[in-house]
Amino acid sequence: MSPTPHAPAEPDARDVPGVDPRERIYAVGDLHGRHDLLLAMLARIEADAARFDDGRQTRLVMLGDYVDRGDDSARVIETLAELSAARDRNVDCLMGNHEAAMLAFLADPVHGRAWLDFGAAQTLASFGIGCPGETDDPAALGGVRDALVTALGTRLGFLQALPSHIRSGDVVFAHAGLNPAGTARFSDAHAMLWGAPGFLVPRPIPGLRVVHGHYDRPEPEVHPGRVGIDTGAYHTGRLTAVRLDAGEALITVNTL
Repeated sequence: MSPTPHAPAEPDARDVPGVDPRERIYAVGDLHGRHDLLLAMLARIEADAARFDDGRQTRLVMLGDYVDRGDDSARVIETLAELSAARDRNVDCLMGNHEAAMLAFLADPVHGRAWLDFGAAQTLASFGIGCPGETDDPAALGGVRDALVTALGTRLGFLQALPSHIRSGDVVFAHAGLNPAGTARFSDAHAMLWGAPGFLVPRPIPGLRVVHGHYDRPEPEVHPGRVGIDTGAYHTGRLTAVRLDAGEALITVNTL
């Protein structure tokens, strides 16, 4: 693992919405089963946060998409559930569209079958469960659902309780961002999980800065009104985080 901190392209600090001045927030992009990169990033963040002594409280925000595609979804879920439950940690794990798809399958494996074509095979394998393939047989799908519910145990409750977004000051954290149209953007769960037209611009919502993952890009996207940090960890070996306080910095860990 090679940790790489670097400053992003600097937007004009006078015109950038900021987090609560009492907080120092580290937001981490899409993991997709990369438990190795998660551990490397947590160590890097702990070391980075230890450099500061300005009274700000450290807060960790995970931006969703912990499961599917990569090989270690089970351990990712376990680690994040433990972090969230720890009394000495300030951790927010948000819902991603892949967690939502998995929960839809668990609620109704017939109508939620689309998850099986969405990277679920690797998630199931990480729990020691075989993927049923192309079948639509309710009994077969129900068997997979029951096996996964059993394997998840109390971690199912952790997944079901994941919030769609959090806010600190004038910065909003949501997996796929917010819907820039209309006034009900904080109740538009579909947009926060799956995205919305018009969001991927430098300033999608006046007065707010949105930190998100979801949109796999070769490089982080840092704008005055939007920060995108999904750098495709499961296939690039590169996981990105951003630190937001009085300033900002990107943190990247790589598999070499």
